[in-house]
Amino acid sequence: METISVEDAMRLTPTLPPEDYVIGAGDGLSIFVYRNPDLSEAGVSVRPDGRISVPLIEDILAAGKNPTQLAREIEDRLRKFIIEPNVTVIVRSFIGPPDRQVRVIGEATEPIAIPFREHMTLLDIMIATKGLTKYAAGNRAMVVRTAGASGPVNIRVRLSDLIKDGDIGQNIPMMPGDTLIIPQSWF
Repeated sequence: METISVEDAMRLTPTLPPEDYVIGAGDGLSIFVYRNPDLSEAGVSVRPDGRISVPLIEDILAAGKNPTQLAREIEDRLRKFIIEPNVTVIVRSFIGPPDRQVRVIGEATEPIAIPFREHMTLLDIMIATKGLTKYAAGNRAMVVRTAGASGPVNIRVRLSDLIKDGDIGQNIPMMPGDTLIIPQSWF
């Protein structure tokens, strides 16, 4: 696996075009069926298998679809029961599919998987995880980027310099699927 510097990572990080949100396991949805309140559901959770259950319809796969695609599929299935159904799917809580998350493992105060959002940076990740533990070797941290053209790439980042010294040069853009690994220091 190739290891590159922060400077190389900044040069190689592509600008992603905005994408539709893709529903993932754990997301919370609201399903609204116009003029049919009995068929509407305010709190539908996407199960770990990626499916949801709504009135009159057997389990339907939601994961991997955007809200509009899911709404059209629900409409198609409801046509057996009502004339011209009009369905809206609203995402209420976001997790997203695993390939659209950024994971933090190791010596972060709160290791976590975070849904990727446009223009997310390493500093955003550190704020979300509430910083480093007292045992962290922040300047030996790595971002493992799986989106490289030639396979996974390790990017060395100096988290302690970013957080404690304000070295904004370490604040690299994050990509969907990145994993930040924060090792423990040796005493």
